[in-house]
Amino acid sequence: MNDYFLSILLGAIEGLTEFLPVSSTAHLRIAEALLQIDLKDGFWKMYSVVIQLGAILALTAFFWRRILKFLRTFPRGESGDRTILTHPLSLIAIAFLVTAIPAFLLTKLIGKNLENLHVMAWALLIGGIVMGAVDALFVRPRVQRMEEINLPTAIWIGAVQVLSAVFPGTSRSMCTIAAGQVAGMSREAALEFSFFLSIPTMFFATSYDLLKTIKPHAATEAIVPLTMTPHLWVVLALGFVTAFIVAFAVVAWFLHWVRRHGFIPFAVYRIVLGLMLLFALWRGLLGR
Repeated sequence: MNDYFLSILLGAIEGLTEFLPVSSTAHLRIAEALLQIDLKDGFWKMYSVVIQLGAILALTAFFWRRILKFLRTFPRGESGDRTILTHPLSLIAIAFLVTAIPAFLLTKLIGKNLENLHVMAWALLIGGIVMGAVDALFVRPRVQRMEEINLPTAIWIGAVQVLSAVFPGTSRSMCTIAAGQVAGMSREAALEFSFFLSIPTMFFATSYDLLKTIKPHAATEAIVPLTMTPHLWVVLALGFVTAFIVAFAVVAWFLHWVRRHGFIPFAVYRIVLGLMLLFALWRGLLGR
């Protein structure tokens, strides 16, 4: 397959799935297995990191007005009833730290499962069942707006988000949305907090992975240093731009969808995809 078309395809997959509760990691890994991309190749490892940065930038661009408002109202909040520990920016930072510290300590365990399709298949299946059950059962939210979230809820969501780091295929978005709904947040409030929490979470995770590419001795799981050619720069840029454009459109559509529907269709999709992946692995169609 032509490298340029391949880059656009993978960038589109990243943009489509990064913020939906269906696991971008699993979708990219399945695409790589089907397209027979060498996962040990340094360029494609770096490519998968860079297109995630494109998705993060899209999210920041979409919410730039809300981000500026949070910065302007820090730490008292929009209504003047918040403190340095309960302002939305502080709660996002706390939830991020609750995720980041154990995730860093579990780096070796995470590395073992990162490309394991069997783990992803079961994570897709179980996550779909959990998400469907949560969306069906927790239908009387107490928190209607993200700005109303409290400290215990932020800590709870951050703790649940760790599962997405340990078990690829679980989906960071699925974990945070479901955790928010269990804690009494409305679908829209849980989704918005998931979006905002993903900005520091994805930024630091992808920056760490990129550091392993640029300075391979700075981490234990090093990526071989790369020699970039003009061709590879174009391939990288195409993936980055595609992920940005598609992710921006998906975020706008997803917010609109959630206001009128629920997460059940995504839960069903996860279950079907997980079962299909398990069948493909059982029949040896994807190798491993």
